[in-house]
Amino acid sequence: MCRRSRRAGTGGRAEAPPPEPLGRRVGGDVGSPRPAHSSPGRGRAGPLTAWQGSLRPQGTGQGPAGAPGGVWGGLSGPRPTGPSFFSEGSLSQADSSEALGLQAATSWYEEFRRLYDTVPCVEVQTLKEHTDQVLHLSFSHSGYQFASCSKDCTVKIWNNDLTVSLLHSADMRPYNWSYTQFSQFNQDDSLLLASGVFLGPHNSSSGEIAVISLDNFALLSRVRNKPYDVFGCWLTETSLISGNLHRIGDITSCSVLWLNNAFQDVESENVNVVKRLFKIQNLNASTIRTVMVADCSRFDSPDLLLDDGATPGRVFDLGGDSEDEAVGPGPAPARTKEGLRRFLDGLLDGRAQPQLSEHALETQVAELLAQGRTKPPEHSTAAARKLLVFTTGCLTYSPHQIGIKQILPHQMTTAGPVLGEGRGSDAFFDALDHVIDVHGHIIGMGLSPDNRYLYVNSRAWPSGSVVADPMQPPPIAEEIDLLVFDLKTMREVKRALRAHRAYTPNDQCFFIFLDVSRDFVASGAEDRHGYIWDRHYNICLAKLRHQDVVNSVVFSPQEQELLLTASDDATIKAWRSPRTVRIHQAPRPRPHPFFSWFASQKR
Repeated sequence: MCRRSRRAGTGGRAEAPPPEPLGRRVGGDVGSPRPAHSSPGRGRAGPLTAWQGSLRPQGTGQGPAGAPGGVWGGLSGPRPTGPSFFSEGSLSQADSSEALGLQAATSWYEEFRRLYDTVPCVEVQTLKEHTDQVLHLSFSHSGYQFASCSKDCTVKIWNNDLTVSLLHSADMRPYNWSYTQFSQFNQDDSLLLASGVFLGPHNSSSGEIAVISLDNFALLSRVRNKPYDVFGCWLTETSLISGNLHRIGDITSCSVLWLNNAFQDVESENVNVVKRLFKIQNLNASTIRTVMVADCSRFDSPDLLLDDGATPGRVFDLGGDSEDEAVGPGPAPARTKEGLRRFLDGLLDGRAQPQLSEHALETQVAELLAQGRTKPPEHSTAAARKLLVFTTGCLTYSPHQIGIKQILPHQMTTAGPVLGEGRGSDAFFDALDHVIDVHGHIIGMGLSPDNRYLYVNSRAWPSGSVVADPMQPPPIAEEIDLLVFDLKTMREVKRALRAHRAYTPNDQCFFIFLDVSRDFVASGAEDRHGYIWDRHYNICLAKLRHQDVVNSVVFSPQEQELLLTASDDATIKAWRSPRTVRIHQAPRPRPHPFFSWFASQKR
C-alpha cells in the first residue's frame, strides 16, 4: 500500500474520470451545479440507485431552503411517492418488523423520510487551511473536536461547531517527518495519537507515532512504527499499539506488535513504558498493517438484516486446530526438526520438487521452522476481552487477509516482563486466532459503532487467480467491494456494497478510509467522490463530490447527520442532512412589537 508514491496532482495514479454533481450544496461560496460528464467504461462510479435521481439538486439557484427555483426546491420535505425500493413485494423476503425496529420507525413512509431527509449530503462548509493532500480525518468521542492529517506534514485540530474553526496546528517537520497520515483520539479525548512517515529513501518503510496532549497541545512522546502503515491505535486510555518489522530472509520477516505507555518520561526502573504484545511470522513478503482494536464488551447491536436471497456467509476460523499442529505424537520441536531434516535430505538427494524457486524454498523452510515454535492461541470468555484486527497475507506482499488476535485482560498493561509472559524458549511466534481471506487487495477497514461489524474495502483479484510469485500479485479490479464481517460469529454477513472505484495498480495502491455510523456507512474513492450507503438495505444513498481523490470520510459519533470528507484537492468538506440544514437555517421568531417596546423602556 504505497502512499509514498503519491505526489501533487495525479501522483502516478491513473487519471480519474471527471466529477459528477450528485451532492447538494448550500452557502454563498458554492457555485451552481455542473452538468454531468460522461466517460465510457469508467465515467460513473457504479449503477445509481433508485432514488439518486431524487437526491440531485434542482435548478441552478443558490437561495436558502425553500427558495423557488433554487437547489433547495425539493428539500422542503419527503416526496409523496417513494422510490421503487419501497414498492409492494420488493422486501417480501425481509422481516419488515425487524427492519423497522432497527430504526424505531413506525411505517415505511418514516423509513423513506429517514433515508431521504437524514442523509448528510448537503455541503455546508469547505475548509482550505491545508496546503497539500488531506489523508485522514478522525472525530473525538464527544464530537466536539476532530483532527486532520495531510501531506503538508501538519496535524490540525478543529472545533466542531455550526461553523467549523481551526483550534491548533502541529507541524511535524522538525521531527524529520515527511507527512502525517492517521490520527485517533483516546477514549476520554484527553490525548491524540498521530501517525506519520519519516523522511528517507523512496522505499523506506519507517514511521513514527506521536502522542499530543489536548489540554495544552504539548508533544508527550514519540514511538517508532514500522512499517508506517501499521498506523497504530489506542488499546486503553493511556497505552497504544505500535509495530516493528524484522527481516529474516528475502521474503520472510517477523512483525512485532508493542504496547507503549503514552507517558514515556517516567524515570523509574520499576515501571515499564513498553511491552511486547505479539510476535507474528510473515511469509511471502507480507507484513502486518492497519491495526485496530475491537471491544467485545460493546457487541450489543441486533443482527443486521441479511440480504434478500443471500447465501449463508462464509465462516473463517484458522485458530489453533490446524492440521500442522495435530500431526503425530511427540514434542512439537522434535517433530519440526525431523520434518525439516527429511525435507532437506530429500532436496539434497534430488527427491524434492526440482522446480521450486528460491522464494518457494525459503517459504517452505520458514513454515517448517515455525511449526514447533509457535505459541497456540489463548482463549478467554471474559466479557472485557478485546480483539486486535489487522491486515496481513500469506501469498504475496499485497494485503489480502485480515488477522484477528485476542487480547487478554492481563495483556492490557505494560506492567510485567518486557518480553511477554509465559513464552517458552521454543515458543518464538504467536499464532493467530482467526484469519479472513478476502481474495483481493484490502484498501480500507472500519468498525461499526458497537465494534461488532467489520467493514472492509477490497479490490478483488480475478476469479480463480493463483499467486505464482509473491512479488507479482494478481491484477486488481477497479470496482471496490465493501465487505461486511460479523466479529461475533466470524461470518461474512452481507453481500458486498458497490458503487465506488479506484484506479491505481497493486504497487501504487493506497488506503481509502471508511467510517460507519448507526445507520450509514461511508467511504472515499479514487473517482473524486465520497459515497454513503444504508447499512441495513445495502443501497447507495449519495455521492459527495470533490475535485480529486477522496481519501477519508468520518461521521460525527454524536450526530450521524454530519459527515466530513478529505481529499487530495487539499480541502475538507462538511456535509449535513437536509433536515439539519432546514433546522439551522429556519428564521428565528421575532418578538411581538409590544415586548420590544417594553424592553426598550426598561433600559
